[in-house]
Amino acid sequence: MKIDSLIVKGIDAKDNPNHAVVPPIFLATTYVQDDLHGFQSFAYARGGNPTRTNLENLFSKIEQANYSYAFASGMAAVSAVFSLFQSGDKILLNNNVYGGTYRYASNLFKDRGIAYELVHDFNELKAEDLDDDVAALYLETPSNPLLRVADIRRLAAIAHERGKLLIVDNTFLTAYYQNPLALGADIVLYSATKYLSGHADVIAGLVATNREEIAQKLKFLQNTLGGILNPTDSYALIRGIKTLSVRLDRQEENTNKIITFFSGHPGIEHLYYPGSYSQEEKEIQERQSSGHGSVISIRLASDYDQDQFVAALSLFDLAVSLGGVESLICPAGNDDA
Repeated sequence: MKIDSLIVKGIDAKDNPNHAVVPPIFLATTYVQDDLHGFQSFAYARGGNPTRTNLENLFSKIEQANYSYAFASGMAAVSAVFSLFQSGDKILLNNNVYGGTYRYASNLFKDRGIAYELVHDFNELKAEDLDDDVAALYLETPSNPLLRVADIRRLAAIAHERGKLLIVDNTFLTAYYQNPLALGADIVLYSATKYLSGHADVIAGLVATNREEIAQKLKFLQNTLGGILNPTDSYALIRGIKTLSVRLDRQEENTNKIITFFSGHPGIEHLYYPGSYSQEEKEIQERQSSGHGSVISIRLASDYDQDQFVAALSLFDLAVSLGGVESLICPAGNDDA
């Protein structure tokens, strides 16, 4: 079910100074305390900032989460989540995971004594496949860039049966279309740079959980590692989230027209979108999501020149990233965004 547009509206004006209809931007790095014995909620801005807190509270409402944390980028959010694990742990990743996430696992896990394994198809995973050293399943659904779909509820049940965590990167759909926490995930994370911001002018990451022990660790990591989202970007992200439902409705409408145009087109060898891989994935996508979003991938037919194809586009610009109001195209496998 899509999130209620009233929730997306944002923070109640009655909670803002002077009942302002938008929350103010607090730029202060430090806050005066009344006495030595009763420090207020905000002391030093790395540990907490009112504007960032407003964003985190808004995000919690959208995700139906008890705890949310804002970071300086999607990869800062990923890094904080990976910092929950220790030497001897193993993380399972889907094999067409985002390039930046794979770069982290393939370059940094070894030095920390953490192992990882790429899973070809999470839908084939069984509880008995989870060795004792597996600490978590890290899942993108839909995945980047082939838009493969995995059953969140089934994987949550498998993970919890064996005492493992399920982490879901929900960047491509947001809670407007899919709510991993409600489906049983322990942690959901985002590159908020994408759809949650929606205007290609903010770099941000967000993490949410309903588990208090995980939340305490994430709060410690946010403060200790210092990869916090600054107040100005927090404000811009609040503003972007207010138009999330309107943007996603129109973007998916346009994407459906492109999918229809490309389907059966002689220049398209393969067309990928959530649920396109198999009937099983189509049924999973329809069961756990209310829409498929607006990311597609294509493989041109062998007699089509990709350079000429890209150069001939008028509405789509060649640029990395996604999720903004602009229409973009980029080569699959680019891990810069």
